Amino acid sequence: MTGFSLGALHAQPASAHPDLTAPPTAALIAALGWGDRLGVAAIDPTLSDTAAFVAEYGVTEATAANCVVVAGARNGEERVAACVILANTRADVNGAVRKLLDVRKASFLPLDEAVQRTSMEYGGITPIGLPGKWRILIDSRVTKVPLVTLGAGIRAAKIVAPGALLAELPGAEVIEDLARPVA
Repeated sequence: MTGFSLGALHAQPASAHPDLTAPPTAALIAALGWGDRLGVAAIDPTLSDTAAFVAEYGVTEATAANCVVVAGARNGEERVAACVILANTRADVNGAVRKLLDVRKASFLPLDEAVQRTSMEYGGITPIGLPGKWRILIDSRVTKVPLVTLGAGIRAAKIVAPGALLAELPGAEVIEDLARPVA
């Protein structure tokens, strides 16, 4: 891949710009040999949040993926998962996610804790390069999108990748109806 565009976002191969991803993200991209299979693009970090990003860069919510970190506990054991969903959906945290984690209650990991434990910036957390013991739950809708945008681990960039590529992440689980469409 020599570069490609999605909306007004012009991405270049990640192999040429590891500085546009968080260190654990760059490391996993290199380890998987994905440097030319996905792109990265610099963005204004003040526009990293989904609504502002979509409006500024002409990307639709149906092609913008979000990664949210959810946790719960059972018998004193913490269970954590990263949920990858499209921006036009909401993770079914206390339905599908709770059942998959096999916990009584699931909730979003507190912001400071998510940032510290992922070594990524809030607003840029990506499933690429998360701690190895975490489950990566991907809503099946994401894998059907030819190109999706997602965090790069930093607020100043986005990754552009084939949705199906995310299903190849180590430990990834593609789940039907992990999220619900936004009304």
